[in-house]
Amino acid sequence: MPHRDPPQLPHEAVHLFHDDQTGLRAVVAIHSTALGPAIGGCRVQRYASESDATHDALRLSEAMTYKNSLTGLPFGGGKAVIMLPEDGVPDRAALFEAFGRCVQSLGGRFITAEDAGSGVADMQSAARATRFVAGLPQQASGLGGDPSPWTASGVFQAMCAAVTARGGWLDGAVVGVQGLGNVGMALAGLLHGAGAKLLVSDVDEARVADAVTRFDAERVAPDKIVTAPMDIFAPCALGGAIDAVTVNRLQARIVCGGANNQLAHPSLGAELARRGIFYAPDYLVNAGGIIAVCAEYQSGDVGAVEAAVAEIGPRLVEVMRDADLHGGTPGEVADRRARQLVAEGWSRRRAA
Repeated sequence: MPHRDPPQLPHEAVHLFHDDQTGLRAVVAIHSTALGPAIGGCRVQRYASESDATHDALRLSEAMTYKNSLTGLPFGGGKAVIMLPEDGVPDRAALFEAFGRCVQSLGGRFITAEDAGSGVADMQSAARATRFVAGLPQQASGLGGDPSPWTASGVFQAMCAAVTARGGWLDGAVVGVQGLGNVGMALAGLLHGAGAKLLVSDVDEARVADAVTRFDAERVAPDKIVTAPMDIFAPCALGGAIDAVTVNRLQARIVCGGANNQLAHPSLGAELARRGIFYAPDYLVNAGGIIAVCAEYQSGDVGAVEAAVAEIGPRLVEVMRDADLHGGTPGEVADRRARQLVAEGWSRRRAA
């Protein structure tokens, strides 16, 4: 019997915030609260326009809904983006405190944490104005602080599962890591420990030099990494690494990385499948960080986080088998499962 896909999910709310005193310009997109309050990080970067920032928040918040639902977290999906001015931020702490006031004004419908461009100190500043924040300094439980190592661990375990499912192994495999931020560098360390041969790329030459020294990695120019000869491509920078051009030039047979929205458009997943390239849905494999953030927010424990992150690989294998059995790409299968979980969440709320 063919699958009947749940309908596409519209966003519940988009909030635009401006604070003239601090220069804050932010967008908070709430995609879904069907499973609980929306939770998602705060991305900080320069955008060409408010429209571009809003588009980014919309895509990222939707991915958070799918990520949280597939992982079994009692939270919905949301995302915040802060638009950096060209001349920089004179008082970053004041900016994030103003952002915290914005989050507080939403009354708990959105919980924020760190993301690309923001860190623990920023969340501390936001926490002066709101209690709806995670990613704070590490607690006695071992949770809190930078969740990137958890993200990297989940991606690594998913990559191991994907390679094994395709009859291969990481030892000796050539893996290209695009982006050596906190997640990318941690993933590179795990891959090096597993015997993989690393190609690395980042716009920050110091990070590249560090990876070359620590992991015996090979340096690749940022504009060459996507199409370099390799077995596995691990996008760990900003989104859109695979677009209408690179999708036809990619040489890797597996795509599995820590970045969000790795496909410039969802339809590119079908093109990768047509070429025999396995794409591991990004929001499925990079869920380790949000698992840790949610556990921190709920005063959980490290053991539960470890157990939940360990389920990422098997969950990916289930999606692979579902795609093989019923047709469709792994991304389509994961989307379908996530939308179904959200629909069930709304049904439970209506029945309550």
